[in-house]
Amino acid sequence: MFELLSTFTIADFIKGLVIGVSIAAPVGPIGVLCMRTTLADGMLAGFVTGLGAAAADAIYAAIGALGIAAVTTLLNSAGLYLRIAGIAVLLWIAWGTWRQTPGETAASTGAKGKSLWLAFAGTCALTLTNPMTILSFAAIFAGAGLAATGANATSQAVTLVAGTFIGSMAWWLILSGSVAAFRAKIGPRTLSTLNKVSALILLGFAVWMGWQALLL
Repeated sequence: MFELLSTFTIADFIKGLVIGVSIAAPVGPIGVLCMRTTLADGMLAGFVTGLGAAAADAIYAAIGALGIAAVTTLLNSAGLYLRIAGIAVLLWIAWGTWRQTPGETAASTGAKGKSLWLAFAGTCALTLTNPMTILSFAAIFAGAGLAATGANATSQAVTLVAGTFIGSMAWWLILSGSVAAFRAKIGPRTLSTLNKVSALILLGFAVWMGWQALLL
């Protein structure tokens, strides 16, 4: 019985890992933010930026794993308002990216800690306000028959969510680490240009989200 439960748990954890990576890996606004933040402020800041998205992924994974249809329906019906909130967050981040001067650093440990917290909260909010995220998780869990049911529903859901979070987190760690390897080779002038380009890309995502909202 213990061996069966162990195999069941490991299998669900691996499934969660695959889901976490597959959701996080496609290039989007969070990926752009992670790379830009890593180049500007270092690997830790970039990783924390991605970690906010991983936390949001874990929340939506829990909803998908537990098969909470009422929450999914509610989020789907509030899709327009969530998109508007997401657009506002994205525009705010794009404006801050455009204005940031290369070499700007936190003046103190407390200020840096606050900056990291804002990076985490910003990407977490941005991910949560994307209704496509919850729909993606709901479709994946339902389509693959992964919605937790039966006597072990809670433990199965926890295992799947943990795997999803770690899979997503691993992707952001790899991405921020890879970008950080090239950080020393980029000068202030190039970084300034990258800031502007990143801001324009984020603005493009905001415009695209606005267009999608109009089509609802």
